[in-house]
Amino acid sequence: MEALVRVGGPAALPTLSPAVPPYVKLGLTVAYTVFYSLLFAFVYAQLWLVLRYRHKRLSYQTVFLFLCLLWAALRALLFSFYFRSLAAANALGPFTFWLLYCFPVCLQFFTLSLMNLYFAQVVFKAKSKYAPELVKYRLPLYLVFLLASLLFLVVNLTCALLVKMTDTEPETIVLVRVAINDTLFVLCAISLSLCLYKIAKMSLANIYLESKGTSVCQVTIIGAIVIFLYTSRACYNLVVLALSNVKTVNSFDYDWYNVSDQADLRATLGDQGYVAFGVILFVWELLPTSLVVFFFRVRRPTQDRVRNCKICHNLNVTAELAELSSSTIVHFFFFTSVTLLYNAVFNI
Repeated sequence: MEALVRVGGPAALPTLSPAVPPYVKLGLTVAYTVFYSLLFAFVYAQLWLVLRYRHKRLSYQTVFLFLCLLWAALRALLFSFYFRSLAAANALGPFTFWLLYCFPVCLQFFTLSLMNLYFAQVVFKAKSKYAPELVKYRLPLYLVFLLASLLFLVVNLTCALLVKMTDTEPETIVLVRVAINDTLFVLCAISLSLCLYKIAKMSLANIYLESKGTSVCQVTIIGAIVIFLYTSRACYNLVVLALSNVKTVNSFDYDWYNVSDQADLRATLGDQGYVAFGVILFVWELLPTSLVVFFFRVRRPTQDRVRNCKICHNLNVTAELAELSSSTIVHFFFFTSVTLLYNAVFNI
């Protein structure tokens, strides 16, 4: 797959062949940069709406939006390097390389962990009336996901820097990183699916979500897509790494160690590898992140007040009808009793 391109005698850096036409690379670079920049602008506007509508400044919504803002900024900055050349984007320092290529994957894991905590909170609030003892499990759950996020970050950073800065066998480092980080992705996805399953079976959870401007159906659809995308990427990395010694295994041919991120390049990212890299980021990163942003978008408070007023109005109407029905029954029995007593007295 690799070919040495000779220019004036000495061998140049290895790249993939056949090369992609320059206008295709330029068009893809512009498209990728525009997509990530639009997402950045949209999330930035959402954070301003939080201030304008005077929502809580520290909440699950603002943390989600801030993580997605940072992710979009790093991805847009990464593809801006490709306007110069592929070599410039691959000739970054170790920490800068990790920050632009690998840290966005950590941000995705953080958002997945936060989604677990958010929907677990929905379950706790829905069951708090009937099972108040569940509240004691909230703090241990927070600690578990905090430790998992720290472990993911430390492993990702350490392995990426070891590959770039030391002569350690890269295959071993890749094996450790993928085995730990992608296993954490799969476990978090399983945990999130269990939370969604419990929410789908609880009527009180539906009432709580409707008060927040969403529904169980919307939560289930978005959650299922996010779980599928994150899990498929993690499972692909684990399976390909397990079959790395099999010569006939089909991969995406990135000129990588066949895993779907860029922490472990063996050589310069070639033209075809660049195209595959952009497509994979679009499917496995941009799409789930956009769904998360859509779910946690800022809603106008007037809509919430109107919705709450309608719910209160319906409850008041129901209560009034119940009171009217009970009073009607009382009056009916009262007048019936008086009539019977009157007839009995005059008949005597």
